[in-house]
Amino acid sequence: MGSTQRFSGYPLAREGPKTPYTPNVDQNPALRGWSLIIVAKLVTNFSFLAKATWSNAKLGIKDIPGLQEYDWRLQPIVTPLIPDGVVPTRAEITPELCERQPDDLAGRFYSAADYHELFKAGKLTPLQVVKALLPLISRGQDPPAKHELAWTSSREDLVLAAAKESTERYAAGKPLSVLDGVPVGVKDDINVQGYISHIGLPIDPSDPFFTPATKTVWPVEKLQAAGAIVVGKLAMHELGSDVSGCNPRWGTPINWNNKSYYPGGSSSGGGSALSAALIPIAIGTDAGGSIRNPSSYAGTYGLKPTLHRTYTMKSSVCSIGPMAATANDLAIAYRIMASPNPEDPIQGSFAQSIPPSPTAKKTIGIYREWFDQAAPDVLETTKKAISYFTDKLGYEVVDITIPYVLEGQYAHNGWTLAEAYERVRAGAPDRSNPFKNLNHCNQLLMAMGAVTSGADMIAYSQLRALIMEHLAFLWKKYPGLLVLTPTVPNAGWVIEPGDNAYGFSDGNLTIRNMMYAWLANSTGCPAISAPVGYVEPEQGEGKLPVGLMAMGEWGAEEQLLAWAKEAESYLNGELTGGRIRSKDWEDIVEIAKGS
Repeated sequence: MGSTQRFSGYPLAREGPKTPYTPNVDQNPALRGWSLIIVAKLVTNFSFLAKATWSNAKLGIKDIPGLQEYDWRLQPIVTPLIPDGVVPTRAEITPELCERQPDDLAGRFYSAADYHELFKAGKLTPLQVVKALLPLISRGQDPPAKHELAWTSSREDLVLAAAKESTERYAAGKPLSVLDGVPVGVKDDINVQGYISHIGLPIDPSDPFFTPATKTVWPVEKLQAAGAIVVGKLAMHELGSDVSGCNPRWGTPINWNNKSYYPGGSSSGGGSALSAALIPIAIGTDAGGSIRNPSSYAGTYGLKPTLHRTYTMKSSVCSIGPMAATANDLAIAYRIMASPNPEDPIQGSFAQSIPPSPTAKKTIGIYREWFDQAAPDVLETTKKAISYFTDKLGYEVVDITIPYVLEGQYAHNGWTLAEAYERVRAGAPDRSNPFKNLNHCNQLLMAMGAVTSGADMIAYSQLRALIMEHLAFLWKKYPGLLVLTPTVPNAGWVIEPGDNAYGFSDGNLTIRNMMYAWLANSTGCPAISAPVGYVEPEQGEGKLPVGLMAMGEWGAEEQLLAWAKEAESYLNGELTGGRIRSKDWEDIVEIAKGS
């Protein structure tokens, strides 16, 4: 960030202790079928078993030497402040973001700019587009819609009404923005007026929770004000509590790159819909990689903003952010979503994120012992991309370390489970039995969250403070540093037979697949995932995308978006064969023209 930028809540820049990186071998048994059901019942009914499970998952971190020296950091809120006397405004949608990609580009996806140009030229209308989409995504059809598993609901009346209004604006030559008439999807834990937010849970008609929202959340409201059409709510992992995307209640969305692999989660519907090219933009939430993980598996782009940058959530780890098929659309969506809300004293006080100066020094930080825990094929793919950044774009790589990355992840796991448990308990119609409506996997997880103590939460928050101060030290030493890792250490997560019957619990794989993503959530930093290549699968048909992730300083979203654009230039211009589309890629434009 610039030297004149003022912050609220910026950590003391203090180097943390030098701790060796010694990977743990986690001992969480994989549970499926009857073993899952039996263990879930035992753990939810006997608190001593829940505590034993909690301990086995290494969620206790109170004995770290010197931890008591650090203040509690219950919320990692770091806010770049608007200068005195400056009226807060939305970042401009600049012309380069509205440029179409070459028509002959390998693996080309439709972008907002493509739709906008077609609409302006009268070659297509928003109404034609949504009429082409609705039969592909709406539930309740016989036979089922091809892509219904990526969606929980679509209000045809609302969608058609919005599309008619957009079509009329284009006919009058008065579109609202480049997003006018562009179809988008919204994750099922984000309120949109007229839609129920199921949060991946099965509907219980007796539960007042399952009523349509009366107000749309700010970032989605801003997208709609720009003319974007919400064509439906996107499916998700139940409660957002894992990163596979498996949901036995609603059905698991399909990873169209290779159907033998999970789509990633918890924003699984968004990843599935983007990989099929149904929409160019999806809106997700991210408390432990839930935007970036499915973006990596889908071969698309995902941004987890600085905590509370787009919307102040009742969480110290979760952010609402965009997922997109192209880097430009990711930037467009972010800039609109981050419009300052005058009624939100936290979100509304954020200064605009500033794009980096063309002359600014470009520095990549790599914690090699941590980075190298990824699978060999992921390492090979991501290191080739990093060579492009250094050899062609002038980035310098510096070796860094981050203290207690293993303990920090366990602390993040414990914190997110405690937050999730409290949301479940507070929203349950019968608080004496808050787990009644949950699948067995979540019964097990919420029982663990319930035994997390206040002392544990304080210890977690002190470890958070320690790591945040160390990151501040790194940014003072290396201004503009981007911390690079693979987005996920494995290119995909194989589907096991029978998982969709009851779901499954595989704590070892969950922890592994969150091993890089958690850091940005725990510290409130922004982070972005961009596809940089493909690897061969262990099973099934179709190569698996590999994501590279950059984490930046608080408020550095525009720097990350610029980096993603550079990563896109590697994918489209340097990678042998370029971008790959799935064989089930849907040409919505041609389908709409045919309709």
